[in-house]
Amino acid sequence: MTNFLFVSDLDHTFVDHDAGNDDARGELSDRLQQHRELHGTKIVYATGRSPQLYRELQSEKNLIQPDALISSVGTEIYFDNSDIPDPDWSEILSPGWNRELILSITAKYPELKLQPESEQRPFKVSFFLEQSEASGVLSQLELELQKHKLKKKLIYSSGIDLDIVPLSSDKGQAMQFLRQKWKFAAEQTVVCGDSGNDIALFAVGNERGIIVGNARPELLQWHNEHPADYRYLAQNFCAGGILEGLKYFGFLQ
Repeated sequence: MTNFLFVSDLDHTFVDHDAGNDDARGELSDRLQQHRELHGTKIVYATGRSPQLYRELQSEKNLIQPDALISSVGTEIYFDNSDIPDPDWSEILSPGWNRELILSITAKYPELKLQPESEQRPFKVSFFLEQSEASGVLSQLELELQKHKLKKKLIYSSGIDLDIVPLSSDKGQAMQFLRQKWKFAAEQTVVCGDSGNDIALFAVGNERGIIVGNARPELLQWHNEHPADYRYLAQNFCAGGILEGLKYFGFLQ
């Protein structure tokens, strides 16, 4: 048995919010914790949540402490329960990012409703955008942001959440940053997710990927359009699907 880098989304991936479905997560957490103690495996959560909302979930679900937290859709990285984002990652994201200009441009779109203050971060501007209005607004907004030569990307997921973040940031880029920092090969790395903002985890390289059985349509569509033998579509939901995938790839017995 060798060490590996485990990177997982939280909501509806590592954490099942249906009452009474915590048994698989308990088993997964115990197996990961044991593997970390015996082999030096690294555990990373990659979430769209802000640090504040992450801490609420961690407390509510008694999540095991990760070695690193990728939060706010990959725009912040925290090591060892620190409250200060990693400065090296922030430095990578800074060039070409202008938060105030993005806010002034998006203010022209009444369809965009700002998410709560806790979800607005130094390298992330977040809105609610109804799915029925999304395609028209996103194409128009993309064009307008391009005119200002802003280095940004738009991430739309779950039929409601729009995040505008630096071009060099997403969950996948942040995962690669950690993988290289800790010197894990792609074959020693496994990523897990369920929705559109997790596509970046699966698309960035040939790390082993686990798509949980309850994955959302936008991720399943992408998976079907980009098949790969290093990606596994689980039958089981959430942590049960992760356990299934870890055994499939041989990371766990």
